[in-house]
Amino acid sequence: MDAMFNAYTQALANYAKPQAFVDMDAFDANLAALLKRARSMPIRVASKSVRCPDLLRYALEFSEQFQGLLCFHGLEAVVLAQQGFTDLLVAYPTTDAHVLNTVCQQIARGGDITLMVDSPQQVAIIADIARNNNVVVPLCMDVDMSMHLPKLNFGVYRSPVRTVETALALYQTIAVNTHVRLTGVMGYEAQVAGVPDKVPGQGAKNHLIHYLKQRSIKQLHQRRQAIVTALKDAGAELTLVNGGGTGSLESTIQDTSVTEVAAGSGLYSPTLFDNYRAFKHQAALLFVLEVCRQPSPEVVTCLGGGYVASGAAGKDKLPVPVWPQGLKFIDNEGAGEVQTPLTGEQLPPVGEQVFFRHAKAGELLERFNQVLLVRGNKCVGNAQTYRGLGWQFI
Repeated sequence: MDAMFNAYTQALANYAKPQAFVDMDAFDANLAALLKRARSMPIRVASKSVRCPDLLRYALEFSEQFQGLLCFHGLEAVVLAQQGFTDLLVAYPTTDAHVLNTVCQQIARGGDITLMVDSPQQVAIIADIARNNNVVVPLCMDVDMSMHLPKLNFGVYRSPVRTVETALALYQTIAVNTHVRLTGVMGYEAQVAGVPDKVPGQGAKNHLIHYLKQRSIKQLHQRRQAIVTALKDAGAELTLVNGGGTGSLESTIQDTSVTEVAAGSGLYSPTLFDNYRAFKHQAALLFVLEVCRQPSPEVVTCLGGGYVASGAAGKDKLPVPVWPQGLKFIDNEGAGEVQTPLTGEQLPPVGEQVFFRHAKAGELLERFNQVLLVRGNKCVGNAQTYRGLGWQFI
């Protein structure tokens, strides 16, 4: 660990702080690990977890098994198409007229973009705008993969489509319209892919989550398979069935209806992916702060650092100081917007660097115009982030 701290310190010595960087050796190792975990299944790269076109392109070129992008916004898909990316699946529905018109215009120019739907209202709005633009818009149906228990929704609130009947009803609204066509189904099992089950100090909770995951996997496979079969029997010409995420590759590839898996966070491996039973990736995305002052013998203060992850508020959404080792936040200040105080047994001196990991993946890059690319003790380049390109979508 000290060797890595020294290497990073040397690589970033001449760059202003705060600074985000990607350890490209770890990035390569994570790409290879995803390929191994997915076996021969194609992997669609989740763009929101990367938010850097150069690194998205690098991942797609790493292996032919990486195929296509899972985008989080229609306008994001448009600008990526304009940069030469193809096979763009937008993971979240929209009915925004400006967004849909822009997507349709890009499709008319040859853009390879598929939009997500989960309700007849969305279909009707998309079809109307597609008709006005004289294009046919490919659609993907989002199927709910949560496990619904009494007083517990084990999963996330996404699609209302959770039965064969609702899926067929939605398909009929698509099939009768000549300006949209159903080409895919997506079922994201968030409760398997995004919930750790080996958190230190949470033995009983870990066992419960692991039990619920195993029970959920069987149920959601049956649901996805039944819906895909019913849609095909009804005449849908599906070219993709997408499932999973970094945290669920091992189980998702066992579903015979799935044609591809999605993964994104596993490329950077943020702290929320440290505590899974099935896999362990390498920390590839970090940021570094300057120790700018020491207000007391027990505390040093870093400049910046308030990069808190989205989701239900909690300490697990804070970044984690990793080098020098043994540093921790002060509870009543946490990670601050312009200053982050730290305490520990061995405090770094003023002028020293402190390295952190973010709780999530791509969200950190909303705060930086570029990421530096590091190999060993050298900075070997940089890559613009969405923010650095002036892209803002949500």
